[in-house]
Amino acid sequence: MNSAASGVGSVVAARLAIEDFGGKIGNRPIDLISYDHQNKADVASALARRAFDVDGVDAAFDFSNSAVSLAVQELARERGKVVVHVGSANADLFGKACSATSALWLYDTYSLAQGIVKAAVQDGGKNWFFLTSDYSFGRTMETEATKVLQSQGGTSLGAVRHPPGTADFASFLLQAKATDPQVVGLASGGDDPINIMKQASDFGFDRSRTKFAVFIFALNYVKALGPRAAQGLQYLSGFYWDRNKDTAAFAKRFAAANGGAYPTEMQAGNYSAVRHYLQAVSAANSVDGLTVMRKMKAMPLDDFFAPGATIRSDGRLMNDQYLLEGKAPNEIKGEWDLLTVRQTIKAEDIQRPIDQGGCQHLDEGR
Repeated sequence: MNSAASGVGSVVAARLAIEDFGGKIGNRPIDLISYDHQNKADVASALARRAFDVDGVDAAFDFSNSAVSLAVQELARERGKVVVHVGSANADLFGKACSATSALWLYDTYSLAQGIVKAAVQDGGKNWFFLTSDYSFGRTMETEATKVLQSQGGTSLGAVRHPPGTADFASFLLQAKATDPQVVGLASGGDDPINIMKQASDFGFDRSRTKFAVFIFALNYVKALGPRAAQGLQYLSGFYWDRNKDTAAFAKRFAAANGGAYPTEMQAGNYSAVRHYLQAVSAANSVDGLTVMRKMKAMPLDDFFAPGATIRSDGRLMNDQYLLEGKAPNEIKGEWDLLTVRQTIKAEDIQRPIDQGGCQHLDEGR
């Protein structure tokens, strides 16, 4: 799923950002090199060493895998290189494992739980049942989401954990349906949310009453589900292509360069991160990691993705999020007209307070 939601499309987005910047800074051309870390931390570490020590890379972007992000961040810290995590969800990246030369651009486990649960409860979804993938991310998401749910006056009706990569979710879905929840929370990754949603269509869930809230999802997964299975699906996103004229203009331009596929939030986020980095390099007249990151934190974003957003001293981008919901089949007017924006959730309402993260590099990063 990572390759579909980021992957080649993220490379396309980075190229567009470089193109918009004119392809060079001063007389120095901007070179883009892409590496395939195969979602393996050891492979990523070896590639990062080559990138920093042999290929002369000044900054690294994307990752979309927390183990990979943590491994590369350690190397980048040692070498004073900029790293921007787009699509990795581990809150330690700007907490106890933070670096003065790194930033996190999209979501994390804390803000995902805060955002989607609060938004769903405000939307009437107070009674939840969790389908949880039995590994670190799934268990963490269920725990964090349950805490937020209870703090908002909601109720967890129960939870069931399944092995990652399960093919048959029938027994799990029957347990969920028996509790008659207003929201089924899918604390899972990989292909599991897609398979759950497809199979849920065969179990008689009333989509007007029961919403399915997925903690990490993407536009192309919604398209793969199809309108019937995706109806009533909810997830939190930092970007949706049809939110305004600027996001729509970028999406159409991106699609023209990406075989017709519209951008996910990870791909749009990569454009934003690369563009902001290049602006900071130009403004600082330097590629030194700490110098550039300080400039990135001093400058508000100036793009369609998160206009006016700023990076905190711990490296967290303070960007608003949007509660998206799958449209009913009769509401869809085009191939990528799949979702509607139900709510805007302000960054300050869902991001972990900086004094609770444990970052030891706050002064360095200013």
